[in-house]
Amino acid sequence: MITRILMAAILGIAVSAAAASAQNKATTPKTAATVTATATAPVNLNTATVEQLATIPGVGPKMAERIIDYRQKNGGFKKVEDLMNVSGVGEKSFLKMKPLITVTMPKAGQ
Repeated sequence: MITRILMAAILGIAVSAAAASAQNKATTPKTAATVTATATAPVNLNTATVEQLATIPGVGPKMAERIIDYRQKNGGFKKVEDLMNVSGVGEKSFLKMKPLITVTMPKAGQ
């Protein structure tokens, strides 16, 4: 009998913990790092932060830093194909990224 009561108490605690965890996931807002670039919300290579660039599949923090370095040294990207001038971005990876990126020049003062 005590075993059944103990098992029921453990089961109740486990169910409560699972429900609390699910509620936290549902109410926690997504951060920039958890959002992924999409064709309907492409990442601008000329204005994106490291975190925003890292939302592009295949781009990690080091690649994002190289993209920003290229942007600073060359005065920005003129066209999306310029991304292939960044070390580590070949034609094959560029073609996967192309629908997820855009290039517009930043407004004066940005």
